[in-house]
Amino acid sequence: MKVPQIDLWAHHEPLMAQFSEALERVVRSNQFILGQEEKEFEAACSEYLDVKHAIGVGNGTDALAISLRALGIEPGDEVITTPFTFIATAEVIVALGAKPVFVDMKPDTYNLDPSKIEDAITEKTKVILPVHLYGQCAEMDPISDIAHKNNLKTLEDAAQAFGSTYKGKKVGGLGDLTIFSFFPTKNLGALGDSGLITTNDDELYEKCRLIRVHGAPKKYYHTLIGQNSRLDTLQAAFLRIKLTHIDSYNQKRVENARVYSEALNDLVDVPVIHSDCNHIYHQYTLRTSKRDELMQFLKQNEIGVGIHYPYPLHLQPALKGLGYREGSFPEAEKAATQVMSLPVYPELTSQQRSFVIDKIKEFFS
Repeated sequence: MKVPQIDLWAHHEPLMAQFSEALERVVRSNQFILGQEEKEFEAACSEYLDVKHAIGVGNGTDALAISLRALGIEPGDEVITTPFTFIATAEVIVALGAKPVFVDMKPDTYNLDPSKIEDAITEKTKVILPVHLYGQCAEMDPISDIAHKNNLKTLEDAAQAFGSTYKGKKVGGLGDLTIFSFFPTKNLGALGDSGLITTNDDELYEKCRLIRVHGAPKKYYHTLIGQNSRLDTLQAAFLRIKLTHIDSYNQKRVENARVYSEALNDLVDVPVIHSDCNHIYHQYTLRTSKRDELMQFLKQNEIGVGIHYPYPLHLQPALKGLGYREGSFPEAEKAATQVMSLPVYPELTSQQRSFVIDKIKEFFS
């Protein structure tokens, strides 16, 4: 039996008729950039996430860059974040001339460890940027308390966490700004690149809206230097369709994860769910000291697996100029040698799921 890491055709096939209607609707409208579909998608996201404002942008990386610019990040500033995430989180900080200051992760949830943040704060620190990794929210109350105490802003990287909650509240309005990615493999994925910024702050909303359209409040009149990052109307139309299914998609992921964890708990370290959070399992990531051997065995049996992430950011060649060395963040470094993600997509069949479990048990037998 073949089990891909994700099956996007199985995900999209039931929606093809609606996608076709949306395509024709957009083409007939002649509104391909910031059209009515985009406005309606922003409104639907605001309602779903229970936030005041939502701004559609080109992708999650742009969402980070625009948000940091709106928060006033300039060359020489420092942004505290995690070394255990995708490089985009730190990449945009460097691209703006600022410095990512890493703080190690918690070994159970893989999220930023709040107890280590204050030691990293300097007079140059402007923003704390937690990442809600794999679909589980970081511990935002202590992070927000530290930010308020030190007059800092918080930017949440929720690229993997659309629909996740913290203390019963959906991620999206817990910090000053929040970003989401709609990369096709995300829980809510576009059919191309797309992203979103959310906030309850009117001033930050206006800044982000300006930055995404060349700093222009009206055509050919520019009040600041911005950039070009707009959510395509067609992608917004596709995303509006998929948004109506997001709770179902997430619940199916949760069910797949529950079955995995119950079956594999005695063999590997299964995901830990923090008591204040739910988990929507953008990735179902286990850890084991036999990771590489297990991965090879599963791939030989045509089971798609991945590593998120094999190199912590402070050891990436592109970021060697930050001055960190091996051993700087031991929890992130250890996790990078042990984590492995199993197929958890909503369309995973019970037969496929059982096959994955049986093969893992066979490996450890």
